[in-house]
Amino acid sequence: MAEDLQLIVSTSRRIAAPSDLIFEVLASPRRHLEFDGSGMLRGSDSADVTGVGDVFVMNMYFIGLGGDYQMVNHVVEFEPGRRIAWEPENGPGHPHKDAPNARWGHRWGFTLSPNGSTATLVTEWWDGSRLPAAEAEDGRQWLPAMKGTLERLDALVS
Repeated sequence: MAEDLQLIVSTSRRIAAPSDLIFEVLASPRRHLEFDGSGMLRGSDSADVTGVGDVFVMNMYFIGLGGDYQMVNHVVEFEPGRRIAWEPENGPGHPHKDAPNARWGHRWGFTLSPNGSTATLVTEWWDGSRLPAAEAEDGRQWLPAMKGTLERLDALVS
């Protein structure tokens, strides 16, 4: 039942690097493959994100969606050194690209909080609370990948 779903999930990790450095990596779609914990990302040629309204395209792979496809990500939150988030939209190759709900309104994001003089508490979050009821999914499925992402991000910037 829908009431059993967790529509917002997050996980955090203390990373021994300044928030500005971590944010620079997060705002570069070309670098997302370096810290992806899902195994679904295949890379991006998009320019660095500079503010709300920017759009970046991510090449993806998931056998359950037929293999290769793209997601078009609309940046909806951007505060340098502190917060970045985007709403994905089904792109070329996605089997539901032309569906009326190709951009459902769910969000992926990162929040960064200074933690001591040389570290940052990084929280990755997924917010599915804007999904239509018929498309609701349990965000807990994303937690292992999110934890892997933060581990890889830590290794990359520490």
